[in-house]
Amino acid sequence: MLRRYGLLAFSLAASWGSLLLVGATRRTPLTEAPTREAARGNPYAGQRTAVQAGAKLYHRECEACHGAQAAGTRRAPALVSPAVRNAPPGALFWVLRNGLLRHGMPSFAHLPEAQRWQIITYLKTL
Repeated sequence: MLRRYGLLAFSLAASWGSLLLVGATRRTPLTEAPTREAARGNPYAGQRTAVQAGAKLYHRECEACHGAQAAGTRRAPALVSPAVRNAPPGALFWVLRNGLLRHGMPSFAHLPEAQRWQIITYLKTL
């Protein structure tokens, strides 16, 4: 029984951690964004109305997996983290548009671009 839980814990850590050390570089899903995409700026950065709209969108689109407070769940990692807070907005946008299927995150390309930026604007305030 303990061995089964140990294997399950290892399995979850391997899939959720996504922190691979390659040389001295930490690789995460956010570092998978192409450089050009990661360099994109958020046209809504710092706009209070975008934060409010992003909060509503987060609760509608993201809360089921990431939790009401974005603290993460068994299904998805926390978004209230330095990794998300410090991530380039373009990298977050790339993840929302493309998803991370091997990590279980679908694409949110069905949302208009403005709404994806509003979610990112909200996430940066957490």
